[in-house]
Formats: sequence, C-alpha cells, structure tokens
Amino acid sequence: MIIAGAIIVALATIVVLVKFNGLPVSAPQSTSTTKPPVQSAIDKKIASLSTNDKVALLFMLHTPGTDPATLKAFVDRYHPGGMILMDDNIPANESDTLAVSQAIYGDDKAFPRLVATDEEGGTVTRLTSDTYDSAENLDQKPPSASFTAFNQRGKLLHSLGINLNFGIVADVTSDPTSFIFPRTLATTPSAAADRVEQAVKGENGQVLSTLKHFPGHGETNLNSHETIPTTDVSFSHWQQQDEIPFASGIQAGAEAVMSGHLIYSSVDSVPASLSAKWYGILRNDLHFKGLTVTDDMIMLLHSGDPAYSDPVKNAIAAINAGADLVLYVTDHGANTQVDPAALLNGVVAAVNDGQISQTTLNNAVKYVLTAQQEAAKEQ
Repeated sequence: MIIAGAIIVALATIVVLVKFNGLPVSAPQSTSTTKPPVQSAIDKKIASLSTNDKVALLFMLHTPGTDPATLKAFVDRYHPGGMILMDDNIPANESDTLAVSQAIYGDDKAFPRLVATDEEGGTVTRLTSDTYDSAENLDQKPPSASFTAFNQRGKLLHSLGINLNFGIVADVTSDPTSFIFPRTLATTPSAAADRVEQAVKGENGQVLSTLKHFPGHGETNLNSHETIPTTDVSFSHWQQQDEIPFASGIQAGAEAVMSGHLIYSSVDSVPASLSAKWYGILRNDLHFKGLTVTDDMIMLLHSGDPAYSDPVKNAIAAINAGADLVLYVTDHGANTQVDPAALLNGVVAAVNDGQISQTTLNNAVKYVLTAQQEAAKEQ
C-alpha cells in the first residue's frame, strides 16, 4: 500500500510539473473550449434567407421599360437574383442606362443584384455605342484583337452599371449554314480557344464574363430559339471539337457558363440546360467553379415540344440538374406570357414538398451570391 501511494503521489507531481512547464495537458472532450469555425459572409447571408428568398435568387427575370422607378418596383416585388436588359430596357440616351442598372441593384451593397445583357457585338448588340470588333471580323484578326474588343466592350458595360455579360460565344463551327456561324469567334477549335481566352481576359475586372452556349451550338445548323437542335456526334468528338474553347475560357477565368437548349443524344436525351450529365461534365471534367445559367427558358416553350410545355417543371428540372440561375424573359412576345409569381411559387412548392432538396437549393444560392459578391468588387 505504501508503494502504491508513492506511485500516485509521483504521478500527480509529474502532472503538475508538466502543466507548469507549459506542455500540453490532455483534457476530457466535454470540457473543450474550441471555437466553432467563423461563418463566411455568404454562409451568414444564406442563414438569414427564407425558402422564398432563396428560390427568388435562382431566377434572372426581365420586364420591359426604361423607367428606373418601374424597374425598382418590379425587383422589389419579386426579389430575383438578377435581371437581364433587353433592347426595350436601353434608354434613347444610352448613358441613362446607368440609372436603370442602379435601380435594379437593390440595397445590399455586398450582394448587388446581377444586371446582365448579351452584348456580343455585331449580330447581337444591345448598345448602339458598341462599335468594337465582333465575331464578324475577329476571326480574321490575331487573338490579341479579341482582347482589345472585349476590353473596350467590358469598359462600356461597366460604365453603364451592367455587371454580367452573356457575350462570349465559345461555340465553334466551320459550317456557314449553321445558325450560330456568324457569331462564332473562329472556325477551328484551337483558333476559337485562343480568341475566347483573350475575350475573357479582356473583360476581366470590368464585367463578369459568360461563355455560351455549353456544350456547343456548332454541331447543328438549327436555331435553338425555334426548336431543340439535336446532334448524335460522339462524346469523344465533342472532347476534340466543342469542349476546347469552353475549357480555354474557363481556364482564363470566366465567371459564368450559359447552358444551351441543345441535345447531344450520345450523352443525354434531354437538353443540356436540363441535363445533370452535362452539368456534371462541366463541374467535374472541366473543373468549372463559377455560376451556371441557362439560356432563356422561354425558348423551350417556343420549341413546341410538349415535353417542355410547362415553365415551372422546366425550372425545377434545370435546378435539379445543376443550373444555379434560370433565365426567363417572361414577357417574350404576346404569345408567350409567363407569370413570374407563378414561376417562383411553383419552385417554392417543389422545395417544400421535397422535389428540390435543401442541399440543392443552398448550393445554387451559394453560387449566385458568390457571383453577386464578385460583381460588388467590380462596381
């Protein structure tokens, strides 16, 4: 007993000496004072949002008009993640577009609403002051000319408060009968890749860049505004042809990729805009970490395909597939009027009944907020 007592005293002495020598002393897990990780601004923002708020962030909408007060009333009603400016949103005095953009931003300076347009130059031009080189002649000039043109274009958009440009066509084709041919930057994958890279670098710091129309519109000569173009080219052919300019633009730092309403039947039977396989290829194979946005979803309605006649179901399918931002020009002519409230309510209902998981919703919201945060840095 004396020996055992001595051992206990000796052990206690060692513990005291260890403590006083500043060496680590183990403690029971239950008494740990480890602080929880600090929440990022985005995580805090997400935690503050209701389901309705989150769903609204996944939509980019449109309403006609150039009156800032009217546009502000629209975004205050629906709270979309972004708005797209079409021709009918550009004032006669083009410099007044800045007031339009500012009316849309919202009050959160850290996460301003995305204000987008599709300013490619040339064939697709919203701004009459954009007289810079476009696809019509950039394919005949060295890649550096694409840097200059899109740097000038980016500065113009920046001056008007537009923070996201759907303007860099990464499609490639040598077929002059193709619908997309006049808008492509080159006729071969390597030449297109060089020009796409320079266009992205030119816009950098001015406006968030978007590559379109993933996975590539150049494999068909049909117009995706009127139908759903379909191609049966193999995936390996796509890798050797259409993938290359997109990969180049992603490596150059493009912040967004727009998915097209295009069916590559060897990969999936549904349009890429609704295809989890294609979003997976974009994320996992091309390692894209930015914002995914659909082409105008109204185009699916215009295709006449009964499988895509329900705008709410289309939105749900796109979000579940991997789209972060679904684009709806809801007043797309007299024959295609879609109620924004019905869209939002339909997707909220899909979240509430489990058709869209909270994980899917939060992941998409995180990408939208990240893009908004990046836009704030460039204002």
